[in-house]
Amino acid sequence: MSQNGDLWIFAYGSLMWRPDFVFVERHKARLSGYHRSLCIFSHHYRGTTETPGLVLGLDRGGSCLGVAFKVDSNHREATLDAVRARELVTGVYLEVTVNVTLPDGAQVRATTYVADRAHLQYAGKLHRQTVLACVARAAGVTGPNLDYVRNTDLHLRNIGIVDRNLAWIVQAIDGLPEPEGATIKPPRRSIKTA
Repeated sequence: MSQNGDLWIFAYGSLMWRPDFVFVERHKARLSGYHRSLCIFSHHYRGTTETPGLVLGLDRGGSCLGVAFKVDSNHREATLDAVRARELVTGVYLEVTVNVTLPDGAQVRATTYVADRAHLQYAGKLHRQTVLACVARAAGVTGPNLDYVRNTDLHLRNIGIVDRNLAWIVQAIDGLPEPEGATIKPPRRSIKTA
């Protein structure tokens, strides 16, 4: 992506409902080649090391409906700095430039953040009950994991998108008693060395 001109950012999780940057346009958008997934263990924002939460990442395959924000070129570097400070805290996300399709069919190049499958916080595809247990129990410095899932589900619904996995979690938790019992531990992964 060139260093000049307007910046587009593709959001699929909390950036949709809490962008924390100035933008000039906001559109529903589709990204092909990746899907939204609760595939990242959160040890800080929505969980702890002892009781990890799960946050969204873009994982390979499928497609994802989200939001594309257009940022004026005058705010390009400051916006990238702010988003990087938020998304690249632990290195579990990789910054990539992708093509996203806007509602009118136009394609724009956008910056987004995809899951790094080699990172220790990458959870991969977990059984639904494991996801449910993590979300129900975890909380971090920005609040309960369930609030994150609810806010994302609500925001998606408000723009006409139903994410069946998030909707299922919210519905299932609404019918659950208060969480108790053992915490879900992330799987141990070997660290690869060069």
